[in-house]
Amino acid sequence: MDSDTALIVGGGAVAALLAARILLRRGGKGAAEQWVKGGFKAKMDRTEALSVLGLKEGPKLRSQLKDAHRQIMLANHPDRGGSPYIASKINEAKDFLDKQDKRR
Repeated sequence: MDSDTALIVGGGAVAALLAARILLRRGGKGAAEQWVKGGFKAKMDRTEALSVLGLKEGPKLRSQLKDAHRQIMLANHPDRGGSPYIASKINEAKDFLDKQDKRR
């Protein structure tokens, strides 16, 4: 590699790093704040249950509940290296939504 090529590649890398730094300072904080602010609530509510299972309120919720629970449990099951606590929260979310939908 000659010196001109090295200078161009190095300059491109520096420009990319500076652009990433600016984007993180502007948008990184807002994006992180839009996500869940950490932890679970002491008592599960409908909003948290939907969030845990990755579902949205709507007419298809009941039909999507079983599939969403299965997919998330396959990825987070303790027998496959997942956290027992997270698995219990996934099951709690499914049970909560099942009970609420039966009341409606």
